[in-house]
Amino acid sequence: MFRITVNYNHPDDPEQFLNHYRTVHAPLTARMPGVRSFEWGVCEMLDGSAPTHFVTGVLTFDSKDAALEGLSSPIGQEGAADMANFAGAGATIDMHEVTLAQP
Repeated sequence: MFRITVNYNHPDDPEQFLNHYRTVHAPLTARMPGVRSFEWGVCEMLDGSAPTHFVTGVLTFDSKDAALEGLSSPIGQEGAADMANFAGAGATIDMHEVTLAQP
């Protein structure tokens, strides 16, 4: 499996960010070809302190090649372009091949 994690910085207008993310970006991302799963959530800390990031999205693909195909597809390109519409505070994108730990 290959995973992409997107950590979004805190926006100036959290409600506007969440409205766009929920109604436009997340549905678009979920339709990207090759996505095995797409999960996202608003970040929080167990002690109630401010988290480093505002929202984290996680996409899982069968392979790196599948991720590259999905990202280069028309929907993938539309999703990348859409980030300018809500993620003005920036984001960090990490990608990795998943290794499952054995007990």
